[in-house]
Amino acid sequence: MIWRWLISSSVAAGLALAAGVSGEVELTNSKDAAVRKHKDYSGVVLWLEPLEHASAPVAAGKRVEMLQKDKMFQPHVLAVSVGTTVEFPNLDLIFHNAFSNFSGQPFDIGLYPPRTSRGVTFKHPGIVRVFCNIHSTMSAIIAVLNTPWYTISAANGQYAIANVPPGEYMLRLFHERAQPDNLKFLDHRVTVPEGGLVLPLISISETGYNPAPHLNKYGSTYPPVSSDGTYPGAPKQ
Repeated sequence: MIWRWLISSSVAAGLALAAGVSGEVELTNSKDAAVRKHKDYSGVVLWLEPLEHASAPVAAGKRVEMLQKDKMFQPHVLAVSVGTTVEFPNLDLIFHNAFSNFSGQPFDIGLYPPRTSRGVTFKHPGIVRVFCNIHSTMSAIIAVLNTPWYTISAANGQYAIANVPPGEYMLRLFHERAQPDNLKFLDHRVTVPEGGLVLPLISISETGYNPAPHLNKYGSTYPPVSSDGTYPGAPKQ
């Protein structure tokens, strides 16, 4: 969980021409197969909180999608500004019930059939952990941010936050397998010049992460699921 100055001055000079903040992240001490075998560093949320001026107004009415397809939420990690409505289209041939009972913004959009969609407007900043009340293996993250300057790292670890006005900011990060103390340690004050800024490599440790099964929206363990993806008592298709 360290910052490393590994970017050469020539590369930095070229990348810094963009009016934004860019760089790379890496995940260390991971037990995840995709990270260990393929160096998949995707899913890190990075955002800038201004220290000297107010954030740009967050436009109300923005809508984005988190699909339910192949019994997965797609994308697995989504970042939005406060006031955004997230739609949850059901593209499977089975029922789904997206919900969250974690801090951030609890919601429950109920059970709904294939080829329909329901949405949630997120009014408060926070990390929302999303699950399906029918399928225990489905999970996702929605980072609701009180700033318009944010991004999510790609599989190669690269990221870019576009159109950042010059000024002083606090850079913050979130990754679902990183401990809160580790992430807090990585908070970093940055000065963004007019030409943009290239940051050093950020190394995020997953030490201490122990995955555990989550409960359904009633706080109970999941009932057995049949081969067609439904559970006892689910509406017939």
